[in-house]
Amino acid sequence: MQKAIINPWQWQDNLGYAQAIEVSHASHTLYCAGQAAMTPDGQPVAADMAEQIGLCFDNLETVLRQADYSLANVVRLNFYTTSTEQFFVAYGHVLRRLGALGCTPASTLTEVRALAFPELLIEIEATAVK
Repeated sequence: MQKAIINPWQWQDNLGYAQAIEVSHASHTLYCAGQAAMTPDGQPVAADMAEQIGLCFDNLETVLRQADYSLANVVRLNFYTTSTEQFFVAYGHVLRRLGALGCTPASTLTEVRALAFPELLIEIEATAVK
């Protein structure tokens, strides 16, 4: 599999994402449901945005590992949040998590009125390839 990052500009580089990613010669694609700050028994965790981002990534990595993928395989992340303001305050946690593995996915951020449970502030959806 080969990945090529397509960035006609540079402004997104500091935000840790790509405008597009072209994947060639991939043999498998994994579409992950949105991962939120949930316990293993399906209970939402009431925590601040930074902690919820960490739990979302923990849960995403658990799903990826179960399918024999890692964050390094992720080519697209969609973020759904109830507060873009709080999200950007905690965005350093996203950059550190992705940067540790050199993951620069195509990405979309959307503010929503609510998520599945009132305690949830963020949900992260991913597509991975190998």
